[in-house]
Amino acid sequence: MTPFRALAQLCALGLSLLLVPTAHAACTIAPLGTTQRLAVGTTGRTMLVHLPPALAEQGVPLVLLLHGSRGTGAEMLERAKLAATADQHGFIVAAPDGAIAVDSGFAWNIPGVPTVTGAMPKATDADDIAFLGAAIDWLVAQHCADRTRVYATGLSGGGRMTSWLGCVAADRFAAIAPVVGLRAGNPLPADPSRPDPATCNPSRAMPVLAFAGDRDTTNPIEGGGPRYWQYPMRVALARWAELDGCSGELKVTPVSDQVDDERYAPCRDGAEVAARITKGGGHEWVVDNEALWAFLSRYRR
Repeated sequence: MTPFRALAQLCALGLSLLLVPTAHAACTIAPLGTTQRLAVGTTGRTMLVHLPPALAEQGVPLVLLLHGSRGTGAEMLERAKLAATADQHGFIVAAPDGAIAVDSGFAWNIPGVPTVTGAMPKATDADDIAFLGAAIDWLVAQHCADRTRVYATGLSGGGRMTSWLGCVAADRFAAIAPVVGLRAGNPLPADPSRPDPATCNPSRAMPVLAFAGDRDTTNPIEGGGPRYWQYPMRVALARWAELDGCSGELKVTPVSDQVDDERYAPCRDGAEVAARITKGGGHEWVVDNEALWAFLSRYRR
């Protein structure tokens, strides 16, 4: 073999190696199709993580599922039945516990807002925004979650925490879906019937889909209730429409005999601000999980 021919074959071999698809690193934090309680990096905290039966690519969508006040991630995962939806559509569900111990469960640390006990979070309480951000980073670093497709949903106090994430951590979430807990910042001290604009200034347009029941007596959609609630849910919805630069008026469309869709569109950067109101629905998981995922999955960050 001539030196020239040998060199040509060597170059061809090198080119063929470059053209071979590189195998993606695998997500190995737990067996696929299972729910496991896992330590979250170096945070000193744990959370339940449900992986779908198959991970088709490096990094799949991630939904943070946040429990209500006095609840736990385990209770929330069972209550929402979101793992079944995750298995069908191929996303991860992470169900952490809040920072503040309350009775046999936990509450979320939302600065400046009293918990369900009426007490304000203390300076010594763990920072839930930092923890949830670390949880996202850890799941991304483990080749499990796609950083551009991270979403949050939650019930009651978890819905308020989901709203807070939209206000102060919009750079981490592609869309949010609070359940019986939509807020747009803390109640204004001088007039609690309105949100305080200084407490919600998202860095980007945030797609929002809220779920609520019109017979909710805990977080009533007409406002009032506990100190952390006060202003009406539709006031919060209108404020998100303002924050997202929505140009249209509120449009109400029946989805069924029991559910109305209330929506602002179009909004800046393709966002939408919407609510699904269940007639006769109370303070519960009034969610069509398929509709929830259909909305969230339309958005990337």
